[in-house]
Amino acid sequence: MGLFSSVRSWLRGNAMAQRQGVQRSEPSGAAYEETPIVGPDAALQVSTVWACVKLLVETIASLPLFVYRTDSAGRRQLVRDDELYVVLHDSPNRRMTAQEFWEFMLLNLVLRGNAYARIERNAQGRAFALWPMAADQVEVKVLHDGSLVYAYVLDSATLIYGEEDILHIKGVGNGVVGMSPLDYMRASVGLAIAAQNHTAATYRKQARRAGILMTDRVLSQQQRDALRENFGEITTGGKNELYILEANFKFEPINMTPADLQLLETRRFAVEDLARWFGVPSVLINDTSKTTTWGTGVEQIIEGFYKFTLRPQLERIEQAIHRRVLTARQRAEGLHAEFSFDSLLRASLKDRMEIYAKATQNGIKTRNECRQLENDPPLPGGDVLTAQVNLVPIELLGKIQPKGGSNASQDPVAQ
Repeated sequence: MGLFSSVRSWLRGNAMAQRQGVQRSEPSGAAYEETPIVGPDAALQVSTVWACVKLLVETIASLPLFVYRTDSAGRRQLVRDDELYVVLHDSPNRRMTAQEFWEFMLLNLVLRGNAYARIERNAQGRAFALWPMAADQVEVKVLHDGSLVYAYVLDSATLIYGEEDILHIKGVGNGVVGMSPLDYMRASVGLAIAAQNHTAATYRKQARRAGILMTDRVLSQQQRDALRENFGEITTGGKNELYILEANFKFEPINMTPADLQLLETRRFAVEDLARWFGVPSVLINDTSKTTTWGTGVEQIIEGFYKFTLRPQLERIEQAIHRRVLTARQRAEGLHAEFSFDSLLRASLKDRMEIYAKATQNGIKTRNECRQLENDPPLPGGDVLTAQVNLVPIELLGKIQPKGGSNASQDPVAQ
């Protein structure tokens, strides 16, 4: 077998490989020996995994998803009266709110690297409902002509869909399917589970350790059985608090203590390691081993989290919607969906007011546009763009007056 054939064989089944047939999102082989297979239910019982997944899923799902129409001049207008707005922003289907729908989709995307939803369309082909599909129940296949089909296993039935009927949000991968983060991080998750199991086992045994009863005498079988019965609770964690060792017996522990195993350090490392897999700064999941102050440093960390973790996911979802949900006619009309990142600032009144002040003072937004973002009613005269006039030529200082001022009729600049 040549080098190319060997490499191709090694890559087979990997999500980076491009091939026809059924696509795989898990790694083709384990990098570490005896790496356990960890499913979503087991992984989510690890507190760090739960915290990272919950942070990513709830943060993104809470962002409002708006539908806009952009004309040929580049002017963008919010479209509230289109059915697509209702599907994406209010209720994707009759059972779920937008928050519930996107939480389900993101849970699959974060853990499995792929999120699927079935698209219901009307006679004109426009989407009027989205139904989420569990990633573990979907199989993606590339046909000989390059088209995709999706097989969805539901109970005892297998439903087949074309790619025009499925909203498929893909994580990093080969462009057909995304790689499954949970399968790639299973060694790290397994280490965290093993450390937790060791801790739990130690406490179940009341911190007693295995060991050897030592003596310089040769014992009969009957004496050995009596010793096991009388002193077995030393290692199994019985209720007795005092053990008397007779006839020069000595108890010698043989396994390492939690301190010897550096169990505390191992569990702390597991927090950082798993948070790294998810792209989540550990301070955001209540890891106080590095810092406990919500100051400038943490604010910069949060800003980096927004830019380097959340923004790519939002772009991925927006582009998938544009490619799969919208029809060619809707795309030609300039329709597109976009998450509002501004809602993340709603918890900070100071930041919002500073942004609004700069926007209105520099002619970027009107005051009524800013009031609308705060759910305040519009005010008369609030639809006019205004700007501060500070940087003017020296010879014009004191001459510029607003309309109606005392020098308005004499100043050509004012008019």
